[in-house]
Amino acid sequence: MRVLLLFLTFLLAGPLQANPFETKPDFLPVNEAFVLSHDRLPDGQLRLYFQIKDGYYLYQKRLKFDGLAADHHPSLPAAENHHDEFFGDSAVYRHQLELLIPAGAQGQLRLGWQGCADAGLCYPPQTTAIDLGGQAAPVAELASDQALASGLQQASLAWSLAAFFGLGLLLAFTPCSLPMLPILAGLVLGNGASARRGWLLAGVYVLSMALVYAALGVVAALLGASLQAWLQQPWLLGSLAGLFVILALPMFGAFELQLPSALRDRLDRAGQGTRGGNVYGAALLGALSGLLMGPCMTAPLAGALLYIAQSGDVLQGALVLFSLGLGMGAPLLLLVTVGNRYLPRPGAWMNRVKGLFGFVFLAMALYTLRSLLPAPLLLALCGAWLIALAWAAWPALQRLPALRAVPLLGALWGGLLLVGAAAGGDDLWQPLHPFAGSGTPSATAKADEAFVTVSQPQDLQRELDAAKARGQWVMLDYYADWCVSCKVMEKQVFARPDVLAGLAGVHLVRLDVTADTPASRELLQRYQVPGPPSLIWIGPEGDERRARRITGEVDAAAFQRHWAQTRSQG
Repeated sequence: MRVLLLFLTFLLAGPLQANPFETKPDFLPVNEAFVLSHDRLPDGQLRLYFQIKDGYYLYQKRLKFDGLAADHHPSLPAAENHHDEFFGDSAVYRHQLELLIPAGAQGQLRLGWQGCADAGLCYPPQTTAIDLGGQAAPVAELASDQALASGLQQASLAWSLAAFFGLGLLLAFTPCSLPMLPILAGLVLGNGASARRGWLLAGVYVLSMALVYAALGVVAALLGASLQAWLQQPWLLGSLAGLFVILALPMFGAFELQLPSALRDRLDRAGQGTRGGNVYGAALLGALSGLLMGPCMTAPLAGALLYIAQSGDVLQGALVLFSLGLGMGAPLLLLVTVGNRYLPRPGAWMNRVKGLFGFVFLAMALYTLRSLLPAPLLLALCGAWLIALAWAAWPALQRLPALRAVPLLGALWGGLLLVGAAAGGDDLWQPLHPFAGSGTPSATAKADEAFVTVSQPQDLQRELDAAKARGQWVMLDYYADWCVSCKVMEKQVFARPDVLAGLAGVHLVRLDVTADTPASRELLQRYQVPGPPSLIWIGPEGDERRARRITGEVDAAAFQRHWAQTRSQG
């Protein structure tokens, strides 16, 4: 396993640079760092009192008093000047803060605040609903990532591990993790491993994938969203794609991929009587799969990262992410091991299977580069891949008349993709769409026009202030060029006329965080967003509807339902 450990150390050396695990302080949970209480004074005023722990502070400008009339807002005491990496020069409160709500105030107060720690942690904005008659209760509804983070704080470790394993089982059937199936199938079936050997290889693969997934998640939580962008560096994606091409070539008989002779002899002596792939290869492929899935942002992952960021409990965060990774790998393991029992006995057919999985590995190389290549070039490469696959499969299907049409259809579609790519097409399912031009702007172009794109914090604040002055809803769309899910939603959700019609009157702002810059990190930090895609709703009064946040990819129907519910709740 030394080779694998060296490989992982090399990959993580760039973003880590300094070991965060050695210097990470123990941060208090937000409700212990800032203890809020309130009581009714004899003159009828409601006193709000924050007890602020040493080493922590509250931002003056982040205090919100929604639900109060303007003349009932409390007078804010003098604050001290402070400079930090999150909001620059700010006025903050330390140790304690007392606020007095006038006796005539009625209704329900939605009190908002945000604080940070001197050691380098900034907590997400907090909201509490207070009945001005004296009863207080936290806001009932939580966003999916908040609910998961809250569950981690309240539940036992065993329950958290079981819950995240179950979430991993569900995530195994999402577009983010399904591409891992052919990698594992190529490892086990393509090498003709026996049932026992298949279980071993698949188990090592899933274990390595879960370990890398947990490590990347923890590092992302400790270092911020910059790791997500780092995993999309062209040199890293190109290296991964090159590895998949190298793994594909032996499947076609180009050469035999072997370890150095000395190490190979030791492994042969240690594992005499076994056949199929080796454990080290399984571990390496598992690590590659973890790296491919690392940038995928989902609500369970965001919840685990939010918990780590708030509590500083790296150990429990790592364990739940590891459990999540095991859950994602379990269905893959069953499919390629239990399913292997129903295959015919070894024979010549296995060489054809190896060739098939060679094409699978080439497809994974294209999948790895999908966010890096220009859309027409990717379309052309997919077309060439389909034609080559059809040409290779044609001889093998001559004895199966019912399937002869399959390679012909594949070759035909591959040819259409090449033609569409030559015309500048970018859609795998509508390759000839460029030839259907009507002289009017495309739906995607109209969607782009509907959004105002910003990449600087001051530009975002300008858009928010303008929308608040108009009493207008705002939708913030965190976007990056390397985020494949962002591009999918751009084409399948925001390019639809019915979706744009439903968003009429909403100020649409796209936050471009493609580059890993201080400005991008500040945009992500403002609303504690772990990474794109994330959609945030800002009400007409200028406050986020935190419970309605969308993390990860959704389809058009789910988005429209979500917006209708958000709008109805005000």
